[in-house]
Amino acid sequence: MFKILVVEDDINAGKLMEAILTEQHFVPILAKNAQEALSILDQEHIDLMITDIMMPGMDGYSLTEQLRDTGYDFPILMVTAKDTIKDKRKGFIVGTDDYLVKPVDEEELILRVKALLRRAKIVSERKITIGNVTLNYDSLTVSRGTERVTLPQKEFMLLYKLLSYPNTIFTRLQLMDEIWGYDSQTGEHTVSVHIGRLRERFGAWPEFDIITVRGLGYKAVKNDEQ
Repeated sequence: MFKILVVEDDINAGKLMEAILTEQHFVPILAKNAQEALSILDQEHIDLMITDIMMPGMDGYSLTEQLRDTGYDFPILMVTAKDTIKDKRKGFIVGTDDYLVKPVDEEELILRVKALLRRAKIVSERKITIGNVTLNYDSLTVSRGTERVTLPQKEFMLLYKLLSYPNTIFTRLQLMDEIWGYDSQTGEHTVSVHIGRLRERFGAWPEFDIITVRGLGYKAVKNDEQ
């Protein structure tokens, strides 16, 4: 069972998260502040941390930054009343993986926790498995049964990104920035070209589809029933 550290100075909010997580068969461990969280981490293996930002003493930003600096790589979900781009940007810069705004919706909390745990597994194993299909990050290969395709790096990274976040819509600009880099002189049309090549290669494979969301961008859909 996954152990989830909840760092929340509001006792009622902490108890609510404890109840939500327990109902979903996670093992929540509560800490009232950052120092208590650090003590717990010295004694317990933690799979994921949920932390408030505004806390007495060390805040959630500083806690996250300290953990990343000392080598902790488990997923971190920040929960806060702050909802500005500046606040979110600061959170991502110090090393958070996701961001949830109070008041917390129970269903959204669980969906985000499960998604973060799944992505952490993908990162640690460096592969994605969908039915009979396996994407291997180290070899840049996509395999299905006895068929094995080695992709150019950018094509593979694009497919790996989309399938790491199934049903999530990415704009061309988001994909451009992440795969090609912020300073790339290549235009957004390049993303469309690479998507077209991936569809040509894997259009007949039933395990997944790459969908164009008109006016927004692209998403990958896993067909797990196959």
